Amino acid sequence: MHTEFRDFIKHIKYQRVYSGRTVLAYQKDLLQFESFLLDHFNQNRIVWKYVNKNLIRQFLAILNSSGLQRRSIARKLAAIKSFFRFMNHNGSIESNPMLTIKTPKYDKKLPEFVPLQYIDDIMQLPSEKNFEGIRDRAILELFYGTGVRLSELINLTISNIMLDENLIRVLGKGEKERVIPIGKSAVQQINKYLDKRKNYVLPEENHLFVLKSGKKMYPMAIQRIVNKYLQKVVEIKNKSPHVLRHTFATHLMNQGADIRAVKDLLGHVNLSTTQIYTHLSIDHLKSIYARAHPGAKEILHKNRRI
Repeated sequence: MHTEFRDFIKHIKYQRVYSGRTVLAYQKDLLQFESFLLDHFNQNRIVWKYVNKNLIRQFLAILNSSGLQRRSIARKLAAIKSFFRFMNHNGSIESNPMLTIKTPKYDKKLPEFVPLQYIDDIMQLPSEKNFEGIRDRAILELFYGTGVRLSELINLTISNIMLDENLIRVLGKGEKERVIPIGKSAVQQINKYLDKRKNYVLPEENHLFVLKSGKKMYPMAIQRIVNKYLQKVVEIKNKSPHVLRHTFATHLMNQGADIRAVKDLLGHVNLSTTQIYTHLSIDHLKSIYARAHPGAKEILHKNRRI
């Protein structure tokens, strides 16, 4: 990989503190772009002053002809746009060739979530008679009650939990800290778990959630826990911890929460990221209207005829 690309990858990894998964995705997309540029210049170096919008459109045409979905092309373009902004900012290029390149539009896939009527059933599944069951219930309650990411939950420490104030302190993406309120049910389950945790945790371990061995939990262990309980109740395809994050946001929106408040609770940088949940909220309102309004069936019937 050329120096310019390596410098950018270091920038997003160490200064912007992107997740490892995002860094790898950017690196993969930029390697493909680099390969295209090297083929174009037919030499071992890239002449950046000749990399213009027409050349980038040629790259786009190749991506389109390869049968890639618009979503995948948009992701690659996002990586290239970020790269050229970095190049322009540090003076490596005089002008940004990506400024007039439009990202292809695509239908955003609505995230899956657990319907409200199944939440209590899921929470009742873990056993209250052993350490692992009590811990699992606390994990489920915290995911659903706060909307935290998997990495955020794993890295919670005892000092991050302020149960007397019904709050937790989370370190999110980009090392940004946020404080999230937690409900009565989650507080009760965490207290039960903490009472059992002291009998298992290693003396030097300060992380909130631990294995029966006393060591800090790892991502795959928590993914298995969430999948184990979700698959017993719901038939949604995705049964990962992220589904509970989507469920948290969706249920808030369905109950009329302000989208800006939901954005802050989730730790989103841009409001546009949170707006996906407005579509789910509208679908929810439509279903309520269809079930409850006397004229709904007649109106829906007319719409089908149009």
